Amino acid sequence: MKKNDSDELIIANREIVLQNKEIESRAAELIIANKELLFQNEEKENRAAELVIANKELAFQNEEKENRAAELIIANKELAFQNEEKENRAAELIIANKELAFQNEEKEKRAEELSIANRELKNAQDDIRKLNDELEQKVIERTAQLESVNKELESFSYSVSHDLRAPIRAINGYTKILKEDYAETFDADGVKILQAIISNSKKMGELIDDLLAFSKLGRKQVTVSDIQMTGLVNMVREELLFEDDENIPEFEMGTLPNAKGDKSLIKQVWINLISNAVKYSRNKTQTKIEIGAYTKDNLIVYYVKDYGAGFDMQYYDKLFGVFQRLHSQEEFEGTGIGLAIVQKIVQRHNGTVWAESKVDEGSCFYFSLLA
Repeated sequence: MKKNDSDELIIANREIVLQNKEIESRAAELIIANKELLFQNEEKENRAAELVIANKELAFQNEEKENRAAELIIANKELAFQNEEKENRAAELIIANKELAFQNEEKEKRAEELSIANRELKNAQDDIRKLNDELEQKVIERTAQLESVNKELESFSYSVSHDLRAPIRAINGYTKILKEDYAETFDADGVKILQAIISNSKKMGELIDDLLAFSKLGRKQVTVSDIQMTGLVNMVREELLFEDDENIPEFEMGTLPNAKGDKSLIKQVWINLISNAVKYSRNKTQTKIEIGAYTKDNLIVYYVKDYGAGFDMQYYDKLFGVFQRLHSQEEFEGTGIGLAIVQKIVQRHNGTVWAESKVDEGSCFYFSLLA
């Protein structure tokens, strides 16, 4: 019996060993299964994380799609508005085209009218040109006639002045002889009449001399040369003669540029202007005369300014007339031809003479010459 029990124990031990091996084998398989399970869980977690990322990406894409859709709605509205605007523009263009067509039609009418007006204007211009040609021819003929008449008048004035000088001087001379040699045979009225004859014949002689000088200007040939103007004016100043009781003027002379002209004639201009300035300033307590010049364009403008009696500018048109005087003989002596001589000389030099003045404040006379 004991042997059977031992065999059974051996068998049971073997069975237990076998079972233990089975258990160990199962345990090893469980370990492998657990590792596999862990790997699968890890894979699942990775898949889950990828799914989370994919879901987020999908949500972002959905949101982008919604934004795109909203933008497309706005773009469609804008497109619809633009289409409406285009239609409005198209309608306006149609109206504008109609207006343009109307305007073109009007322009064609205007062009036709202008063409007719231009033809009429051209005809009128041709008529005016013909009239101008005829007028110019008449002006040339009249100018020639006037020049001829002026020459005849100058010749007549020269001849009359020249011929009158001798008898006037004779009257003056014989009257002086009568007064000097036969004064005692005349009573007081007779002597007074003799003196009046002497004074008036002297005045007549001065008038004739001035008229003769004026007439000679039209006959004199202008000889152009360089004029040292400062030296010429100083020469005129030095030649001025003053009475003992006469107010000697204070001259203030600026720079005088040189000019081209007839020296003897321009000297006469300075003599007349400076003499006038002295004469019309003599009643002032102090006499100041300014002489100067300035350039303007291609001209040199000279001037003589005084602070004397002056004259009323409303009589300016008479200032340069022959025998025209703006002051009486009792106020200031003279023949009234000096400024006419100045004007004629300056005009013969293609220049201009003019004046500015105020009564009792003085005058300024200007004349221009080519630089």
